[in-house]
Amino acid sequence: MTDVVDADELLRRMRRSRACAVEELRGWQERAEALRSQDPGAAGEARTRGLVYEVVIGVLDEILTPGRRPEGDGRP
Repeated sequence: MTDVVDADELLRRMRRSRACAVEELRGWQERAEALRSQDPGAAGEARTRGLVYEVVIGVLDEILTPGRRPEGDGRP
């Protein structure tokens, strides 16, 4: 079950993964905002899940465009 993937396909997959992570981040941000006044605990969990996607986006950005962000910036 070891498929050989060329560099262009790997790049396409990483870009799709980044786009998916951006959509997930938006969804969790919207959920956190919607729950903020009704259920602060669930809103906090949604914010935490959103932060995870921010990290994933940051890592994929560094892989896809190394050095784009200043080192130690800490922002996605």
